[in-house]
Amino acid sequence: MNYNKLGNTDLKVSTICLGTMTWGEQNTQKEGFEQMDYALEKGINFFDAAEMYPSPCRKETYGETEKVIGNWLSERKSRDKIILASKISGPGMSYIRGGGLQFSEENIAIAIENSLKRLKTDYIDLYQLHWPERKTNFFGKLGYEHKEDSNEWNDFEKILIALEKFIKEGKIRYVGLSNETSWGLSKYLEISKTKQLPKMMSVQNAYNLLCRAYEIGLAEISIREKSGLLAYSPLAGGFLTGKYMNNNFPENSRQKLFGEYYTRYSKPYAVEVIEKYFNISKKFDLNFAQMSIKFCEIQKFVTSTIIGATTMEQLKTDIESVNVDLSKEIIKEINEVQKLYPNPCP
Repeated sequence: MNYNKLGNTDLKVSTICLGTMTWGEQNTQKEGFEQMDYALEKGINFFDAAEMYPSPCRKETYGETEKVIGNWLSERKSRDKIILASKISGPGMSYIRGGGLQFSEENIAIAIENSLKRLKTDYIDLYQLHWPERKTNFFGKLGYEHKEDSNEWNDFEKILIALEKFIKEGKIRYVGLSNETSWGLSKYLEISKTKQLPKMMSVQNAYNLLCRAYEIGLAEISIREKSGLLAYSPLAGGFLTGKYMNNNFPENSRQKLFGEYYTRYSKPYAVEVIEKYFNISKKFDLNFAQMSIKFCEIQKFVTSTIIGATTMEQLKTDIESVNVDLSKEIIKEINEVQKLYPNPCP
């Protein structure tokens, strides 16, 4: 396993992070335990969760993923071996604290306390804001359209002051962002410097061969400010494994079960691009999924790549990507496709 520093902390996280959002929906607790056992055995020390998981998110299963992790931590007595990340949900989920603005000190306090109870731990290593409160083009939307919102969102400085309180109390150690923009990350970093407040150590955004928008502005900030990307969806929801090629939808796959919910990568114009990347993997005798994950892992602005699996076979394949080598020739061919078909699924 390979390791990187999380921001400018002393924490060294595995460059493969175990994603957990299927536990409690597509995966049982027993299967979640098996995944965590195997990941730890293979050197993965970084687990990522969220209060709203599992996904697809719904009121009936809210918090179940954190419960699975908490039960595993309790039974295995492995808390000291894991760097644990979780997230507070942004606004919009009516069943989560009423669905309004979430990043007030009061709501952050409630969210942290409930996550700690479910996770059966005294602290969370990395606590992330799951998506912005303000009106912006997160979750893959291009073409920012400014709309006056009367400042109806919590002030960045107040959010950092609230988070600092919980850091001082020892309930969280470090903080990060998710589904954030260049402007958002820059403002948080600026305020943390000028006001001597906690720094955002990471940004968890989508990044894969079909979605390389992070490279445009955020990548430079990540490198210069040591606030790296935690790349989620490195396999584009399974599309970069090849299993959905030729309009094939295997039983129990995410697209078969929840295709109407996960539409980001099921674009008709992505089909041709996926085939081109698949052909590169075939040409160089590489597993398509492993090539796709490794491409993310080796980027200088990436701290860790978050994988997610519903079967042990998938998990083993994904983790083995750390041992794959992508030559300059392979990277060149990948980039040639990107030039012709830039970001078909932003």
